[in-house]
Amino acid sequence: MAAPPAPPAQWHRVLTLLADIGLLIGTRAVWTSAAGHRPAVAAVISLCYASILVCGVLALVVRRSRSLARVDGCVLVTGVTLTLCAWIMLHNGSDEALLTTQAARELAAGRPVYGQPWPWLFGHGVALTPTVTGGYDLTYGYPPLAPLLAVPLLWLGHGGTPATAVSTGALIAGTVALWRMLPAPWRSAATLVCLGFGMLPSYGRLGYPAIVALALLVPVVVRWTRTGVGGRLGAAGLARAACLGLACAAQQLPWFLAPFLLAGIYAVRRGELGGRAAALVVARFAGVAAVGWLLVNAYFVVSEPGRWLTGVALPLTQGAVLHGQGVVGVSLYLTDGSDRIDWYSRASLLLLVGLLALFVLFVRRLGPAATVLPWCAFYLATRSQDGYYLLMTPLWLAAAVTAPASAFAGAWQPRPGLLPGLWPGPRRRTARIAATVLLAPALTAAAVAATGTPPLRMRVTAARHPTAATVSRLAVQVTNTGDAALSPHFTLTTGQGMDPYWRVVRGPRTLPAHGTARYELRPPAGRFTLPRPGVRIRLRAFTASPQTLSSTDVQEAVRGGAD
Repeated sequence: MAAPPAPPAQWHRVLTLLADIGLLIGTRAVWTSAAGHRPAVAAVISLCYASILVCGVLALVVRRSRSLARVDGCVLVTGVTLTLCAWIMLHNGSDEALLTTQAARELAAGRPVYGQPWPWLFGHGVALTPTVTGGYDLTYGYPPLAPLLAVPLLWLGHGGTPATAVSTGALIAGTVALWRMLPAPWRSAATLVCLGFGMLPSYGRLGYPAIVALALLVPVVVRWTRTGVGGRLGAAGLARAACLGLACAAQQLPWFLAPFLLAGIYAVRRGELGGRAAALVVARFAGVAAVGWLLVNAYFVVSEPGRWLTGVALPLTQGAVLHGQGVVGVSLYLTDGSDRIDWYSRASLLLLVGLLALFVLFVRRLGPAATVLPWCAFYLATRSQDGYYLLMTPLWLAAAVTAPASAFAGAWQPRPGLLPGLWPGPRRRTARIAATVLLAPALTAAAVAATGTPPLRMRVTAARHPTAATVSRLAVQVTNTGDAALSPHFTLTTGQGMDPYWRVVRGPRTLPAHGTARYELRPPAGRFTLPRPGVRIRLRAFTASPQTLSSTDVQEAVRGGAD
């Protein structure tokens, strides 16, 4: 008599249950909105609640692995349904969706896409990206794949709906692809990371092009260490390379991941095939990726080469003001600013280079972290918002499951003996010395930026109050304590992020070194509404050349009318 099939592992049951529970996060808010406006959507969400409950029971009681795999599929379908319901209720998108959709409209009309400001898209609750020059980024600054995909969907309506449809559809496609490509017991982890927690679906509804890049990177990262095995790319390797090129044509984040993947592929294949054969594999892989990238960009390279080049490099060159949860928080919230803001960017670049060098030197140890290491560099950047990390978290999972440490056991890595006299001693000591040498410049640069002093000393001398709760004018005395002339741009903030710049009604455009001047400032909307008592109000001044930030707390002065 045949033995009964073995029951599923307990960790598999728990993983399925966690994915099922993760779908509850944020679902009530969508149901509440739908119940008052779209009862049919609310009814579908109610059915999803029933599915979550049933799947929770089945995950704990089914006796066969095949049955639990079916439960995993049901959890995935429930997550996809909830994601679509949320998109139906919230699909207008963010500033990125509006820019992507407008770029698609311009493309469909045969007009230039890059370098064209579209100020009418912003305001009325749509976020602006202030720059240190006192202006705002009003142009499209991403590679063109997302607008190309949005063109056929322009019929969906005004606003950013076409772009949110593209990104939400890409998220669903990427989730399904990751679910199918992972080993069966791990599939619910894909549902949890991609559709649970409420994180990535919200970015999809905001219309982020990075979601399109994420979906294209999924097949690149799953079993990426198998790329070029035996010296042949094969259909799978060619598909990975094409997807990498398309991902790089969707958003800039894949640009930072690509060097780590290429270095890792070279190391793994060199350990198997030798140096020359490994180099040929990487060259073919990179060539196919480059062709895919070029095919998407070809029209723009020919029709508007200068504007295209400036546009796709914009996130790196725009000079956006400090923002994020990284080390820049020291200058934003813990001190009154810094006269060495440029050093944050240098620290980020140095950290990226240092991490890549460490990855190459110790790929057998760091190889499994190839999909995590690139994002560490953003922690030191001037724009260190958490979206740069969490948008790519499904890739962390994909690599953890399909590219474990055992895949790098035979990978080639430089021997310390190749660098005589530089790293003497045991391997552990060698690693510590290498990490110190390669990461110290980045940490030093970050320390230089964070310990800078604000060059402008500001004091509110008068405030005009049309009503007790609003301010219409501020008089500020500003002293330049530095050795360089500065052109300040002022704003008042009451929390994280930057509010629109205030207009300088009276005062010099450029304040000479060690000079003092009186500025009269007016809110961009004519009036500034005071927050509730106890909220911190900060007067900030940015300058572009050199990049500096000066801040001071002014809540008492603004509320009281004067210092």
